[in-house]
Amino acid sequence: MTRRIIMSMLAGATLLASTLLGTVPARAAESAAPSPEVPAEFGSDWHDPITAAPPVTEPAGRSCRVTLAEAQFRDFTPYRGTYAPPEGCGDRWSKVVLRLDGKVKGRQFDRLGYVHVGGVEVFRTSTPEPSPDGIEWSVEKDVTRYSDTFRSGQDVEMLIGNVVDDTYTGVIDVRVTLTFYAGRPVATRTPDRVLTLKDGAGGTTLTTPRNSERIVAEVYATGSGGGCEEYWYLAVPDSAPYSCQADGGPYREVQIEVDGQLAGIAAPFPTVWTGGWSNPFLWYVVPGPRAFDVKPIAYDLTPFAGILNDGRPHRVDVSVVGVPEGQSGWSTPVNVLVWQDAKRAHVTGGLTSHQVGGLTNSSVYTPGSQQRVGTEGGHRFTVAGYVDTSHGRVATTVGRTLTNTSVHRWTDGENTDSLNAAWTDDEWVRVDGRGPARTTRTHRTYTMDGTTTIGAGDRLRTVLTLGDRAAVTEARGGRRTAWSRFDDTYDGDATFTVNVPRDQRHAVGTTSERYRSYGTKGCYDRFLTTVQGVLTEDRGGC
Repeated sequence: MTRRIIMSMLAGATLLASTLLGTVPARAAESAAPSPEVPAEFGSDWHDPITAAPPVTEPAGRSCRVTLAEAQFRDFTPYRGTYAPPEGCGDRWSKVVLRLDGKVKGRQFDRLGYVHVGGVEVFRTSTPEPSPDGIEWSVEKDVTRYSDTFRSGQDVEMLIGNVVDDTYTGVIDVRVTLTFYAGRPVATRTPDRVLTLKDGAGGTTLTTPRNSERIVAEVYATGSGGGCEEYWYLAVPDSAPYSCQADGGPYREVQIEVDGQLAGIAAPFPTVWTGGWSNPFLWYVVPGPRAFDVKPIAYDLTPFAGILNDGRPHRVDVSVVGVPEGQSGWSTPVNVLVWQDAKRAHVTGGLTSHQVGGLTNSSVYTPGSQQRVGTEGGHRFTVAGYVDTSHGRVATTVGRTLTNTSVHRWTDGENTDSLNAAWTDDEWVRVDGRGPARTTRTHRTYTMDGTTTIGAGDRLRTVLTLGDRAAVTEARGGRRTAWSRFDDTYDGDATFTVNVPRDQRHAVGTTSERYRSYGTKGCYDRFLTTVQGVLTEDRGGC
């Protein structure tokens, strides 16, 4: 059975017409006691989806809740409604939390979805695959940065593209709410404006307020659509005999341009959706990192503020390096967050430096009884600019360095298929203005190490480890003022029989996730284990 056939079993898994950490983990006092009774194999029901990621903290004091959307998704018809700001919590909030509550039963693929408020993408998600008896799940996300959008009435659009027929019976039933916590926001962290790109004859454009002094673009980049770009990290050069081919191999890079000039580079996160790696039994209870809360890529465009602040529309384009020409499969919606100078109507400035290193992208195919593709890729980019604000000249320098290495091995027929890959995305931002220079450095590392094998009796086994890690340091005048690290690691090992009805798969599987974070603001540590869909371990501590 080739991977092409296996993938076709999941081909609808992430269809989306237009196309940060998982389900809401139970707070310590609410954690369900793990069941000691473990069945010999998966049955018709299993534990509701859960992740080890920390919950969104809830500020004390008054709160107000608004329903954004309530819908049942059977097809690709979007839910459309309206939003009105909450009453009784003012128009400035210390925190705004989005929550999705969902339920589904029967048989269904994983599906991608989004929520737009006033055209701003505030949430991107995928869904778990259900048990015949049904599951429920929840996702929370801090959306305080979109407060500007929430201060006025807006149109709401939500879509979780779905297909319901005689085979795929799962109707996705969801409710999305916003909870507003009254209080003073952290002024330096909450943007004054949230903008979207406008479509025009020459492409998508951005017009910023003329007094913008900091500009950050965020891109919800996802490879999806049920084709090979859903598994872009497994792509091989056209010369290699494999079911997913791309001219340059698996290297992908998400780029943003301003007026045709490169303005930012980033490594996309290798999200594995809940039907991924040909084995849904890996994900029934514990999804992979970010599968239910897709984090946007952030690009600091402040060096371009002086150019953007002329009051005219400027073309902004997002592209994905490595996607074969003419092939779809990536969605890249953009929000733009803007901080304004309250004491100046027009902030001027300019670009002072723009350096782009050569893009490295080498995928070498080596034939043999075990086929092999080794990939090395990377890119480097630095840009600097300044703005003259009411509090003096502020210069911002942004640097980013990307690397990707992977070794992909498979046998004839793809009955054994393995990948060992790592991505790094190193970013630094230096701000020179009044007082000592401020520097923030972020080192991101993503890892994937897995093997799928089809053995005797058509038993398909997948063993997989995923890693999502980051380290952040903040310094002022060369002295470290804050630091943080997190490590989200998933491990799975699941086996089932292919080419048989669902009730004859005799599936078994063990999955675990550990999420650790620590730094100047404290620590968090939680570890989960499931066996045959039963939660057998849930422990935490620092």
